[in-house]
Amino acid sequence: MQPSIIIADDHPLILKGLHDFLIEKKFDIIDSATDGKAAFELILKHRPDIAILDIRMPLMTGLEIAKACKVKGINTKIAVITFEKSAELYYEAINLGVYGYILKEFALVEIEKCIKSILLDTPYFSPELMKHLESLNIPKGFELLTGTEKRIIELISKNQTAAEIAELQEVSIRTIEKHRSNIIKKLNLTHKPNTLLIWAKENQDFF
Repeated sequence: MQPSIIIADDHPLILKGLHDFLIEKKFDIIDSATDGKAAFELILKHRPDIAILDIRMPLMTGLEIAKACKVKGINTKIAVITFEKSAELYYEAINLGVYGYILKEFALVEIEKCIKSILLDTPYFSPELMKHLESLNIPKGFELLTGTEKRIIELISKNQTAAEIAELQEVSIRTIEKHRSNIIKKLNLTHKPNTLLIWAKENQDFF
């Protein structure tokens, strides 16, 4: 029995091409949408096995939909398609439990492989994306950082003090110090003075 699938993309030609290809391959496409809000409503209505979503859509992005599904405990497995080879988007997708990340230029080549991999409960990520990420020499531990922690590191790299960062983030200095401690632990740094500042400056291109 074929899995039930919903697809969504705000580019009509890409959506039609994806739809026609999957129909030709005998997949069960139960519905489609051209914006994120409509896509999420379809997921709530149909509870499909798989949702294939454009990352960048009006009203809700593919990753916002993945987050909403996670919060609501919806078991639909999400695969995203995009032109972006972004480390930040990739790690955000990983943290949200996304099952597939496909580059649009390879979508028709890889989408069937992705679906079959998902059915085996194995995440699928575009080989070209992984090759690109490896070439970036992303610092160890980077994927563990939250968005807030990355923002704090960015501010540290600009020589902002804990007090200045706290004011910008509208939180207490104690909260910032707790974030700093968590960052140091995730990056496996020593607690020596200026260790995090040095790391932030050496890796500021990633923020």
